[in-house]
Amino acid sequence: MTPEEARRILAESRARIDAIDVQLVMLLNQRTSVVEDIGRAKDAVGLPIYEPKREDDVYRNVLASNAGPMTADALKRIFERIIDEMRSLQRMRRAQREASPESPDRKTPDHKKGQAGC
Repeated sequence: MTPEEARRILAESRARIDAIDVQLVMLLNQRTSVVEDIGRAKDAVGLPIYEPKREDDVYRNVLASNAGPMTADALKRIFERIIDEMRSLQRMRRAQREASPESPDRKTPDHKKGQAGC
């Protein structure tokens, strides 16, 4: 390979990576929107944010669809990070809903039910 060919390949490959990165950002934001829906639903029925069985299901799903060249371990580490960020987002949104008196999703803690506000 000549230096000119190498520079051309680098430029083309980097342009492809940039386009793929934009797609990844769009997909991650789509996933985040769904996670926000899940967080509201969990709040409505009193489910915890952390559900290890569901996370195991996610790992099984993504690992089963992996045809490489990424290793299973690398893919799992990436999804562990994604899931960790999604949990953080759910915790933040839950705290915002609980702190907002106007929120229709706000739940009154059991120990305050029936108490009049003064």
